[in-house]
Amino acid sequence: MSFTLSQLLNRLSFRQLQVFHTVYLRHGYSRAADELGLTQPAVSAQIRQLEHAIGQPVFEYVGKKLYVTAAGEQLAEQVSTIFAGLERFQMDLATLQGQIRGELRLSAVSTAQYVVPYMLNGFLQQYPQVQVQLQVVNRAEALVRLTENHDDLIIMGMVPESRALNILPFLDNLLVPVMNANHPLLEQGNLTTRTFLESGLLVRERGSGTRQALESWCSRHQYPLQPKLQLGSNAAIKHGVLAGLGVAVLPRLSISAELRLGDLIIPTLEGFPLRRSWCIVYPNGKHPTPVMRAFMDYVKGSMKQLQLDLYSGQSPVATGRDGSTIHSLHEPA
Repeated sequence: MSFTLSQLLNRLSFRQLQVFHTVYLRHGYSRAADELGLTQPAVSAQIRQLEHAIGQPVFEYVGKKLYVTAAGEQLAEQVSTIFAGLERFQMDLATLQGQIRGELRLSAVSTAQYVVPYMLNGFLQQYPQVQVQLQVVNRAEALVRLTENHDDLIIMGMVPESRALNILPFLDNLLVPVMNANHPLLEQGNLTTRTFLESGLLVRERGSGTRQALESWCSRHQYPLQPKLQLGSNAAIKHGVLAGLGVAVLPRLSISAELRLGDLIIPTLEGFPLRRSWCIVYPNGKHPTPVMRAFMDYVKGSMKQLQLDLYSGQSPVATGRDGSTIHSLHEPA
């Protein structure tokens, strides 16, 4: 049975569409019920009413697994467009009233998790009516989310050059060599870059921005890169260095506490630190919402202060076991 637009509008409600959209995104009735503050029978009843209204099933169970029908997929696409338009309309109304309010959906690669809280703190003080949803993901997940337009903005380091993107670099990401403070090589007093890289290098998984930056630099400078161990996060690598498993190249901000405690040191090596930038990224075709624009404007105006807050006063000097100074970190000017 087909309906005219007027008939369809009379049969559907926004509540039914909201419940459907939540079930679709959460892949289940019970999870949708928890999010919406409803009982599972209430969610089921709304979906039944929706299916009756459009004359097609939108979900089906095979065994105990929920699947989306072809009609459900088409409806999900339309509902996403409707809700995105309503959200933009709500933001525009608030802007007309001189306010910035609404949601800001961010995804940040794991190395940026040390930076994002400092960005959000000042922004939310300035715009307290904005609600932020933040996902911390690896680089591969960030690229998928960027392709599928899951977020308003992505915060990442190694930005893909093959895509049409709007890019706002906002902060240095210094990748530095890291060693356990009791590493035997520190007794030599003249550590070379090649020796460091051959001293049991701990690295991230392939595709990680940190690893890609190191691989690219080693290739340009003809240094061999033969990792001893691959680990799934910078935190795991840091603890591997602390445990004496080897050495690593890590974001400077990820080891601040260990440097202050003297557990880790940064040797002065030719070519380091590797200087990259964290960037705010979104697709070229995406129209920024007022909240997106406010966040990017805030970041643009806060770059210098953010750099000072995160990197000032962080120039620890490493000493040998005899107390002599053997290595030091050179911070950016």
